[in-house]
Amino acid sequence: MTELLHITERSLWEAAREHGTYEMSTRGRTLSEQGFIHCSLRHQLPPVARALYGDPPDRDDLVVLVIDADRLTAPVRHEAVEPGGEEFPHIYGPLPVDAVVGVEDWPSGTS
Repeated sequence: MTELLHITERSLWEAAREHGTYEMSTRGRTLSEQGFIHCSLRHQLPPVARALYGDPPDRDDLVVLVIDADRLTAPVRHEAVEPGGEEFPHIYGPLPVDAVVGVEDWPSGTS
C-alpha cells in the first residue's frame, strides 16, 4: 500500500462518507476551486498541520485521512509548491471514501 495523508475537519469527512467522495482540497478550498486535493507523506504532516491550523492547531475536530493510493482512480502527482522545493502528493480528482483505509485523530503520534 502506498500511503497518503490528508488533514481535514471531522464534519467534512463525515459529509463525504454520506456522499461517497471527498472533494475538499485544503482548508477552505474545494477540489473544483484548486484542481486537486492536497496530501502529505507521514513526515510532511506536522508542518502542514501547523501551516493550515496553527501551532499547536487550535482545534480538536481535526482528523487525518489515511489513503491507500493504490485504490484511487484519479492520478496522483508529486509536485513542489515552488521550483526546487519539497514535493507533496496531489490527487487530481475526487477521493472515493473506500480509498480511505483509516482515520486518525489529530494531534496524533505524528507530531
